[in-house]
Amino acid sequence: MTPAARVQAAIDILDEIIAAARDGGPAADTLIARYFKARRYAGSKDRRAVRDLLYDAVRRTADRPADGRAAMAGLARERPELARLFDGSSHGPAPLKPDDPASEASIVPAWIKPLLANLLTEAEQQALLERAPLDLRVNTLKSGAGDCLGEFPEGTPLDHLPDALRLPEGFPVEQTDAWKSGQVEVQDAGSQIISMACEAQPGMTVIDLCAGAGGKTLALAAAMEGRGRLVACDAIRSRLSRLPERAGRAGAHFIETLLLDQGKEIEKLAPLAGSADIVLVDAPCSGTGTWRRNPEARWRLTPQRLERLVSEQARILDFAAPLVAPGGRLVYAVCALTTQEGSGQIDAFIARHPGWTPVLQHIPPGRSCGHGVLLTPAHDGTDGFFFVVLKKA
Repeated sequence: MTPAARVQAAIDILDEIIAAARDGGPAADTLIARYFKARRYAGSKDRRAVRDLLYDAVRRTADRPADGRAAMAGLARERPELARLFDGSSHGPAPLKPDDPASEASIVPAWIKPLLANLLTEAEQQALLERAPLDLRVNTLKSGAGDCLGEFPEGTPLDHLPDALRLPEGFPVEQTDAWKSGQVEVQDAGSQIISMACEAQPGMTVIDLCAGAGGKTLALAAAMEGRGRLVACDAIRSRLSRLPERAGRAGAHFIETLLLDQGKEIEKLAPLAGSADIVLVDAPCSGTGTWRRNPEARWRLTPQRLERLVSEQARILDFAAPLVAPGGRLVYAVCALTTQEGSGQIDAFIARHPGWTPVLQHIPPGRSCGHGVLLTPAHDGTDGFFFVVLKKA
């Protein structure tokens, strides 16, 4: 592909990403993979160059652009060398005109700025779009951190997380023997901190209520040393179906899975009522804390979608609470930084459910935020999270 053709390819994919963000379609990575699967002639350098171009355009613009050309034109206004590639060649984009639409540069959508946790400064908001490192969790069911250091000489241990290693972005971890054998799992440091805050112990009964593909479930399994009862639940079959294979690779064979029916969760969960020492609610959320990994998520979020998510989080908390045994813990977490999903959500829960006491966390990373803890990329080097630990009377 010529340099101009790469620009046009980025514009074409951006058109698909914008449409998917508007209509609730596939994620950007899926669309990029589909595009190049149908264009085998594009080499690895072409794919990398196109991907870098389009993600630069995505990161630059907080509000959803009119189309891919407007997104790329905005980037070209800042990069003369890119503007020259709008040359009208056979596979390149048409030349730019002074009156062509061009997206404005911004970090955070204007409508959501007032809703972000008031601890976030302008500099911290900018950090939400920095490129994320690659964090590993060493699986203590199979190995210790020292056993893996030889295979990851680039790895940096993380303070306060004895089983974590940080690698450069793009490291091919899934090609290593340590990953194939289940000695390590890819998991952001923030997720590891939340798993640690659960304080799961061997012999406990633990429920991961929104388990997804089971990243935190596997961390809980390691903390439990493979002993006790660990139930991973989710209402989305495609996500939960990935867990058994991951659990097998990790040596966490005692994990149970429970597929829930959305709207009928209470019936499915009735046998577990009052039995759990720990219930983790890693709730569906706006994903505002993961923009550095999914910058196009800013284009998907709307005030209406945020309102629906906040309502769903409250609903899940309400049916999670009865699962906890007296004296047990409810751990609520979201990879989101809006007040409604974090401290505001917990204030409302405590008002609805007397008898729950926040447990103060003494984990060094993070800052106090209401009854919970806020983690951010700039302050803590993690994805953005809010989490809280509540104890049942």
